[in-house]
Amino acid sequence: MARWGMVIDLDRCTACQACTVACVAENNQPVAGPQESQKGRNIFWNQVLAIVEGEYPLVKARFLPRPCMHCDEPPCVQVCPVGATYKRDDGLVAQNNDLCIGCRYCMVACPYGVRYFNWKQPEYPTIENLNPDVPLRPKGVVEKCTFCVHRIEAAKVKAQAEGRELRDGDVKTACQQTCTGGAIYFGDLEDPNSQVAKLAKEQRAFRLLEELGTKPRVIYLGEG
Repeated sequence: MARWGMVIDLDRCTACQACTVACVAENNQPVAGPQESQKGRNIFWNQVLAIVEGEYPLVKARFLPRPCMHCDEPPCVQVCPVGATYKRDDGLVAQNNDLCIGCRYCMVACPYGVRYFNWKQPEYPTIENLNPDVPLRPKGVVEKCTFCVHRIEAAKVKAQAEGRELRDGDVKTACQQTCTGGAIYFGDLEDPNSQVAKLAKEQRAFRLLEELGTKPRVIYLGEG
């Protein structure tokens, strides 16, 4: 069984935010109106955070793409009272919108701030351009990055039809596919020959808030 993970090389991130835009388009994220934006209720499953260090004139900016961490020990799963947030057999942290009661316990429990509540009925500029492979989320539920799970399932079907196992590189998330700097890698962390497994063992590798014991499966590569 694959154990999907992501590696993001911060040396290669240009902060272009193509990953954010691609994620919005791929996963049918709703458009926030002026009121939602003012209240901080925008929904971006993958944001690029700017971290400014130092004081003028000695100022340095770092950029950090932040999807869901798909933790091996996810606090969001532990606190969900109805099982709407759960772990798949392959370890992905998934969301069942039909079970979600909108209590937002998962949002409080997540130390990474990567879960979002639909405060109003989602709106879209054009229905015709929505991705039919990704279900729309209704008002009153929490949503999050899925590691483009629909692409994973499609790659499995294709490999099966071709009579073979999944190969490294068969699955590309939308953010990885559009990353202009080639900073994002995705694959099976259990496969020692996969690119993500090798990168995850580099000396530069680190995880966000690793001291909390969440065991995130998004690994960052710091400055070389």
